[in-house]
Amino acid sequence: MHPSTTRRSFIRAFSYSGAVLGMCGSALAQEKQSIPGFEKTSSDAETSEGWKPFSARRVRVGLVGYGYCQFAAAFSFQGHPNVEVVAVSDLIPERCDGLAKAVGCDKKYPSLEEMVKDKRIEAVFVATDAPSHARHCMEVLKHGKHVASAVPAVFGSLEDADRLVETVKNSGLKYMMFETSCFHEDLYAMREIYKAGGLGKLVYAEGEYYHYMPEPLPSYKGWRVGLPPQWYPTHADAYFVGVTGRSFTEVSCLGMPSVVEHCQPPNNPYKNPFGSEFALFRTSEGGMARMAVSWDTPGQSGEMGRIRGQRGSYYGKYEGLEKNLLSTKRPPLPPRVDPGFHGGSHGHLMNEFITAIVQDRKPLVDVALALNMTVAGIVAHQSALKEGELMKIPQYEL
Repeated sequence: MHPSTTRRSFIRAFSYSGAVLGMCGSALAQEKQSIPGFEKTSSDAETSEGWKPFSARRVRVGLVGYGYCQFAAAFSFQGHPNVEVVAVSDLIPERCDGLAKAVGCDKKYPSLEEMVKDKRIEAVFVATDAPSHARHCMEVLKHGKHVASAVPAVFGSLEDADRLVETVKNSGLKYMMFETSCFHEDLYAMREIYKAGGLGKLVYAEGEYYHYMPEPLPSYKGWRVGLPPQWYPTHADAYFVGVTGRSFTEVSCLGMPSVVEHCQPPNNPYKNPFGSEFALFRTSEGGMARMAVSWDTPGQSGEMGRIRGQRGSYYGKYEGLEKNLLSTKRPPLPPRVDPGFHGGSHGHLMNEFITAIVQDRKPLVDVALALNMTVAGIVAHQSALKEGELMKIPQYEL
């Protein structure tokens, strides 16, 4: 992404003024195209080819959060035949109106805290600011509703991670984190091949999330300004955790001071000096993984990864010992569900969450997987602040 001076000036003004309220429709769609990961996958006949209805049940869903990325409307809940969107919410009235219009819902609430009191709602999708994800998800669960969240599961807090996993366990309800890398075509194929035994134990994995931000993107209360890279690690960490379902056990991480002004202390609230952080993990399988997150390196951007196992590797395609692999094509979606952005992962994540509720089964990215992706980055940042000290990582399981 190589923004012009005009674009930089626009975003700077946008971040710190009420102009954020007015950015919607085609203008926002065009702007989002320059955000790594927001590549659009077209809907076509093949997306829904082979899909068959499996239940007449409709899950009554509430949607929360219509900020810069407009995520509450971006995952196509409103198009799923097993969903009824019964309520929406955003703290800013203009955004709440926009969300209601986007998903065709009349019932609006001024806050998540008010919406979760609605007894009609069975499940809530939380697309609020990242620092509020854990708190909001716990609030939803405490009101007896299933919950899905945008990434990350928690924001820089190991204490919130412990509270979240206990809340999920005690609730008996479904929790899912919408990690987009998990339904990228390549990672989906890696996971299916791994499950079929075509990779064996992974010897080495790499995951990368490069998102050049010479100016901070608009965010609620400026939470993106100077964000420690490894506090937003899941797009990269999924290239091991999301493939294997396993975890990282210890980490040594190094950071590089940022050349971008807003990433430098004291200009950011986190006192974070790094614009790039590169973590070397030991995995629970005994292998190694390098996971990179960077805000200040122009060039190829987005979410990407590659893996090497004892029986095969995946670098854009599978090469290995297994000769009779099953299809690695992503499952079909209902005809009105748009695959969406982030490599066509949006519709698949939403469908996985709804299907898990209807079928009463564990969703793919449950709370343990979500925290094993997220917390590894929190500890990695701690390691970077201590010049790469090797540190143990908490483990989560259900």
